[in-house]
Amino acid sequence: MSVPAALDVMRGELEDAAAHLGKLHDLRIKPMFGCLMAWLDEKPCAWLTPDGLALKLAPSDQSALLQLTGTSRLIAKPGAAISRHYIVLPAPLSRDTAQLASWLAKGARAAACARPAMPSPGRRR
Repeated sequence: MSVPAALDVMRGELEDAAAHLGKLHDLRIKPMFGCLMAWLDEKPCAWLTPDGLALKLAPSDQSALLQLTGTSRLIAKPGAAISRHYIVLPAPLSRDTAQLASWLAKGARAAACARPAMPSPGRRR
């Protein structure tokens, strides 16, 4: 699959941040729904979209990040509801490897503490 140049740039920024954390080998990025989805330590951590790089964060970290100019909640596609989990970063922040790594680490910590999803009662395994 051919990846748009802007998504490829964001991929490099995310890879740099993961390398900064010493976790480059724990980062997986795959095409999904016309964008790129990223996992760190096997947990979803980011969407790379034409609107920007969006990190998955805990609600307490979302509040702090949303106070920065240029951040917004992800809207996955026109007409969709805003995301409760993903925050689109301003381009200068995503280009700052140390800052991006710090936010990526916060998201990874929150994901590690999250309870696993319960299987739906109608499904058998």
